[in-house]
Amino acid sequence: MYDYDLLVVGSANADLVIGVERRPAAGETVLGGDLSTHPGGKGANQAVAAARLGARTALLARVGEDGHGRLLLDSLRSAGVDPSGVLAGGAPTGVALITVDPSGDNSIVVSPGANARLTPADVRAAEGLLRASRVVSAQLEIPLETVAEVVRNLPSGTRFVLNPSPPRPLPAEVLAACDPLIVNEHEARVILGADAGAEPEDWARGLLAMGPRSVVVTLGAEGALVYDGSGAARVASVKVDAVDTTGAGDAFTAALAWRLGAGAALAQAAGYAARVGAAAVTRAGAQESYPTAGEVEQL
Repeated sequence: MYDYDLLVVGSANADLVIGVERRPAAGETVLGGDLSTHPGGKGANQAVAAARLGARTALLARVGEDGHGRLLLDSLRSAGVDPSGVLAGGAPTGVALITVDPSGDNSIVVSPGANARLTPADVRAAEGLLRASRVVSAQLEIPLETVAEVVRNLPSGTRFVLNPSPPRPLPAEVLAACDPLIVNEHEARVILGADAGAEPEDWARGLLAMGPRSVVVTLGAEGALVYDGSGAARVASVKVDAVDTTGAGDAFTAALAWRLGAGAALAQAAGYAARVGAAAVTRAGAQESYPTAGEVEQL
């Protein structure tokens, strides 16, 4: 019996968001709207998104002993996430600087802060959380060696889900554990390099050949493509009016990981996750935008 449906190992940031008419070119200054501060970070986002859907969720992360860290802990508790794995100290809380244009598209620069101090030793010390979790998900806003340590300490029978964002080359031991590896177009092209190909099916086929047990390519408003040993399948999304895409990919990953842990097939879980992601882009912010299971069903 597992205590948690999902353990997220990853980042926790304060999102500093400014609306702009257009994003600046190199060397250019543009005026934006008022600055707003929100709880974010890919790890914390995934944990909150899963908990909002009803998953029993825990987070292993590191924040600073500062106001941004308290903001994140309050958000986690409010959503129903178990924050017992959130460590404090070592550096200021990570910060993401986000610009959002009128179409809802965003550009993000991340200062990792305390996230860069989440170490392999922290993973080993959290053995109890790992053993208690049906699915473990991770991203790459924490050190890659920490993600590799998660894989090395993954209990038998626990599923591992990775969104390699921001993307970088991945060691074979991490790739081999992914079930699935979840990427968007940019992440797929970075990992595959010059031989990525032109179509999502090409990316998925190339990534699967690198060792993951399954691959999911997210396609924004077009849904997703899932690929495993049995072949590829397209998964449709729901057409919505996008307000802010910040954190939508994290909502997708969290929903997918939760549904896979509940026994859903990959395509079925991705279809549900696409609806969760669609619901998230209809509201501003990241964690504030995440829907409940009831709101997803209403789409």
